[in-house]
Amino acid sequence: MTATDTTQAAPPTGERGPVPPALKRFIWDIQSMVELADSEREILLIGRDLMSRLVASDDCLPAVFAAAAPARGRQFQLYSDGEQRFTVVASVLAGGAGLTLEQPGVWEITGVLRGAVARRLPAGAEEAPALETGAAEARLSKTGATTAFANAMAEQVSIALHVYGGPIGGLIRRSVSPDGVIGEGEAYANDEATPPYDIYTIQTEIKD
Repeated sequence: MTATDTTQAAPPTGERGPVPPALKRFIWDIQSMVELADSEREILLIGRDLMSRLVASDDCLPAVFAAAAPARGRQFQLYSDGEQRFTVVASVLAGGAGLTLEQPGVWEITGVLRGAVARRLPAGAEEAPALETGAAEARLSKTGATTAFANAMAEQVSIALHVYGGPIGGLIRRSVSPDGVIGEGEAYANDEATPPYDIYTIQTEIKD
């Protein structure tokens, strides 16, 4: 079976399972960083390095959070911080599909776990190169309240992981199909069997 056959198939169902060790370590490190950093710029500098390490391998995301919907983009919440200081999210984009997010002004750290992801910029803006697998970037909170990005690959699922500097549960997500049609606002794609991890689910020993 080709990659196109598997990645465009209907999303599988199932339990999320325990948090993978690499993701657990990342969440703990992000939590420590947010608690100890002196400024937003320091958060972004350290956080980008942590994200680069996370997306350097492909074993940090449970399969239920990596399932694409045909011709759509969607987001899963991976971790919910009890004090609402940050949120860890996975964006799963079918071939050519994208997402547009209307969100409050919070900092963002993004890394590409699979495929390639391109920012969609306003008309006339200088186009930035797509981020490919293993790449990471950081954006200041003053960047703006609306952001859009798309799968730079037409026939393969791309997955980006994000850390946002706030709860962002109320932001408006709109899927953008490969032909440019923008959908209605929607919530996270998590269901009852796939809630986000929280402090209780990651309170186990971490071994280096």
